[in-house]
Amino acid sequence: MKITWLGHAAFRIETAKAKILIDPFLSYNPSFAGAGLNIKDVTAGITHILLTHGHADHVGDTIQIAKDTGAVVLANADLGAWLSSKGVEKVEMGNTGGTVPLGSFSATFTNALHSSAQLTEDGVSHSLGNPNGLMLHFDDEPTLFHMGDTDIFSDMGLINELHQPDIGIVPIGDRFTMGGAVAALACQRFFNFKTAIPCHYGTFPIIDHTPEKFIAGLEGSKTAVAAPKAGGSVSA
Repeated sequence: MKITWLGHAAFRIETAKAKILIDPFLSYNPSFAGAGLNIKDVTAGITHILLTHGHADHVGDTIQIAKDTGAVVLANADLGAWLSSKGVEKVEMGNTGGTVPLGSFSATFTNALHSSAQLTEDGVSHSLGNPNGLMLHFDDEPTLFHMGDTDIFSDMGLINELHQPDIGIVPIGDRFTMGGAVAALACQRFFNFKTAIPCHYGTFPIIDHTPEKFIAGLEGSKTAVAAPKAGGSVSA
């Protein structure tokens, strides 16, 4: 498995049987642009687009990428219906607690403590379902948990008991999610990740710029922190 951070909460995950984008906020993502990344390159061969929630900095370029690639888009039921109304043809919908089979892997919607809405052309904020984390179980690869945007919550322990994820993608930027120190506590108290990859930092001036607090919080633990620069990859 090759996991490439595209800045913010966006990732490209490549396995022998699938090429996946999670939360593909690319066009207006300063970290993506600053790394000199190219949308055509990172979307080449994409088979699936997975969305944790409906905020614009997570839905990002989903509609255009789906139209260009024919990828299957996974989203919660409300967000999925909205995407369908925008012309996305291949939409798989689910909701918190549900598992959706996607060929060589499955995705389970977990809880996340956040919000999920967008301002539409009429200037009104429209709810796009509940925010979620996404637990990915592969046929022959490590289990991966993208937490989405969230704070710490005690039922993370139940999520770990049910799914035993090997790799955690963890939001650490503070203000809109838990900060690095709390995110490290969540990993230590509730999970047994072999590898934790921080995200949702360094994108905008008002969130934390570096993963230093997260790295310090996991120092001496059994979890290895992999914090590549935007465009960098982790093999698992």
